[in-house]
Amino acid sequence: MLPGLPLLAAVALASQVADPRPPRQAPDTPPSPPPPTSVAATRAAQPPAIDGRDDDAVWREAQPINGFQEWRPTEGGPPKLPTEAKVAYDAANLYVFVRAFDPHPDSIITVLARRDYFTPSDMIWLFLDSYHDRRTGYEFGVNPSGVKLDAQIYNDGNEDFAWDAVWEVATRVDSLGWSAEFRIPLSQLRYGRQRSHTFGLTVDRDLYRYAQRVSWPLFRQSKAGFVSQFGEISGLDDLEAPRRLEAAPYFVTKNVSEFTKTGIGRTQDVAAGGDLKYRVASNLTLDATFNPDFGQVEADPGVLNLSAFETFFSERRPFFVAGRGLFQFDVNCTAVNDCGTGEGLVYSRRIGRAPQLAGSYSDTTSPAFTRILGAGKLTGRLPGGLTIGALDAVTQHVTGVGGVTIEPTTNYGVLRLRQDLRKGETSVGGIITAVNRDNDSWTAAFLHRSAYVGGVDFRHRFPGGRYEITGSLAVSRVAGSAPAMAATQRDAAHYYQRPDASLPFDTTRTSLSGDDAELQIGKVGGAHLQAQTSYQRRSAGFEINDLGYLQRADQQVWSTWVGYFDRHTRRLYQRFQWNFNWWQYWTTAGLPEERAFNTNTHTTFRNTWSFHVGGTLGQLGETYCYSCSRGGPAVRQDHYFAPWAGLNGDDRKAIVPYFWVNYWRGDGGRSRSLSLSPEVDFKVASRFTTALIPSYTRASNDVQPRGPTTDTSDVTHYLFAHLEQKQFAVTLRFTYPFTATTSLQVYAQPFVSKGTYSNVRELSSTPRAADFGSRYQAYGDTAVTNHPGGFNFKQFRSNVVFRWEYRPGSTLFVVWSQGRQGSDDVAGTRGFGGDIGDLFTLRPDNSFLVKLSYWINR
Repeated sequence: MLPGLPLLAAVALASQVADPRPPRQAPDTPPSPPPPTSVAATRAAQPPAIDGRDDDAVWREAQPINGFQEWRPTEGGPPKLPTEAKVAYDAANLYVFVRAFDPHPDSIITVLARRDYFTPSDMIWLFLDSYHDRRTGYEFGVNPSGVKLDAQIYNDGNEDFAWDAVWEVATRVDSLGWSAEFRIPLSQLRYGRQRSHTFGLTVDRDLYRYAQRVSWPLFRQSKAGFVSQFGEISGLDDLEAPRRLEAAPYFVTKNVSEFTKTGIGRTQDVAAGGDLKYRVASNLTLDATFNPDFGQVEADPGVLNLSAFETFFSERRPFFVAGRGLFQFDVNCTAVNDCGTGEGLVYSRRIGRAPQLAGSYSDTTSPAFTRILGAGKLTGRLPGGLTIGALDAVTQHVTGVGGVTIEPTTNYGVLRLRQDLRKGETSVGGIITAVNRDNDSWTAAFLHRSAYVGGVDFRHRFPGGRYEITGSLAVSRVAGSAPAMAATQRDAAHYYQRPDASLPFDTTRTSLSGDDAELQIGKVGGAHLQAQTSYQRRSAGFEINDLGYLQRADQQVWSTWVGYFDRHTRRLYQRFQWNFNWWQYWTTAGLPEERAFNTNTHTTFRNTWSFHVGGTLGQLGETYCYSCSRGGPAVRQDHYFAPWAGLNGDDRKAIVPYFWVNYWRGDGGRSRSLSLSPEVDFKVASRFTTALIPSYTRASNDVQPRGPTTDTSDVTHYLFAHLEQKQFAVTLRFTYPFTATTSLQVYAQPFVSKGTYSNVRELSSTPRAADFGSRYQAYGDTAVTNHPGGFNFKQFRSNVVFRWEYRPGSTLFVVWSQGRQGSDDVAGTRGFGGDIGDLFTLRPDNSFLVKLSYWINR
């Protein structure tokens, strides 16, 4: 995602080019006045027929919008082809007609796909700010084949494509080019109670074969924000109060594999549930789900995690994805990582996760997910600019073999508030999260009884929009039994037991508190140069993982990013970016953990191919690894070098290649890794799309942690080994749309990771020695050193989903999911071909689901 372009970069799909000739005027000709940025909507006496034609009476009366300008690749350039839009309304609907002129209609690029699937096509987008708060909005897009996309916009440019509205659009290709006619029910938007309304509006067109983006009004990439740049629709008078209730009851029948002590069988489950949307007020909405089933959601990718920290998986369940921007409160959000770690106070995958104590009680028959009994969200925005988000969910009590509780009944709650000031240029917010568990004798020793987090944050954009300062402060408190709190202190996020950390590890503690503070200053606007610098500090006791996601507490970070942008088409390229990054990490006591410099460039050529290259020099100076000994002393680190490069093809073509390579070399050359990630995308007959994505990694780690072990004399040894690891995966995606509302999707991924350990040794008494060899010493237990072992982990996951939106808002899903998994404690002698062949001899876990929902609007 391009810095300064949080929204439209996501819908652009690929790098694009434009006519290289700049606009010209005679030297003595005064510059043309800028096109108007507001339009009066025309009230429709009769609603237009939504057929893609402009022969209705209202379109003859409506004021045309003609002032479209190029914003990408060249900001403010002339459009290659003209575009015209008209806006009308009645008490219940907003109507927009857009004519995309094209003298060669047979050259218009379009692809048939399922809803909400980005296609390499010509597109028309409507962006609406119905609150007119210059911070939030909605987007509605369509390509010439009638494929619809929609999303909510928050924080002046971030987007949420899980939001699905019920709206109508018709497209038509004719001798003039192509057209799109929209009907947006006002019931799908949020606005105030006043008699006369003004909405924010931007209309955007993607001319794909010319790789040009044009908009009205002009969107400036050199300026921070997106919604704050919208034009205006005025004259929206006497809008009716939207209908209060929308409901989508659904029926699910599921046939799944059931694992028992005696083997595997089948179980048939029939259930009913529903989603509810109730308009509490014109600008407050309650969303609720009862007994939800997310069986149509794509499976997570395969991964073998050998680190000390939990793997982050993105949220895909529609109820939790929709509106998540309102609840977002990031931590570890630096100038360098651009908030890309996923760490924050709300990680909704905690709700309904797999029973946490199945492994503790050796229960192999537990379900993959904990059932969510019910969940609700209250969201909206008050006239004074206060945004409200409240979430509550309850998950059921789960018992395992012998009646053991492996997941207690749990309540999750979030309250998020944000007040906008200065027309959205300044905001102040707050958040409270709460988790309460009904622990019993089986769970009290492992899980927190309660977990609470509170935080405040702010953002201030200085006059002129070029500079911005943001900050946040959060405090946490978790409580539970002494064994549960001891486990939290020993967890990799905290490692209180480190002998050289001077942290107060207390086995009698029944609560733990901590805090997190972050401050960031940035130049967020400007034609060429942007920059950010940030500092953050998290205390050792900061703990948010009951409902949030955090890898590290006890850390300070200072990071700086400077970026140079050339957004004008040149002789060889149409866009160029060069980034410089510097970051330093310390523990809160001041122990240096990382000091690194990175630079990277991104070039989009005139033919829309793009080349990306960069590299990092790390551990510059004396730094130490706090987590390598898994709770033991910090270990001195050596320099590393990590270059990478990537090449992306022209996605307007039928076959689109990609190739990425990453290399890492550290520990004085003793450790290294190489990762190759090619990809080929295919488009056949403007309908069938598929992607083949293999990946291969080979790594040699001379100091792979093996964890601490305690001998018979109660002495702890911190073990390390040499690891030779190879990993291979192939991801296949296939989409065949029968129509714009009916599609078949296939996702499949075999994954194999295998490795062999050797040269097992332990940490010496001088782990901070400058000499690499002095940090380690021989380990005396020959049972371990003579048989270090290895691993061979195999996994296959697939989803086949048939989706039919048989009427607006009502959908039929037919889903087949399969999983296979196996592991051995040796790498084996077979190649990846043999491993994948073995994978398909393993017992499959099949699940078949039929889900039917019906949308009701009252």
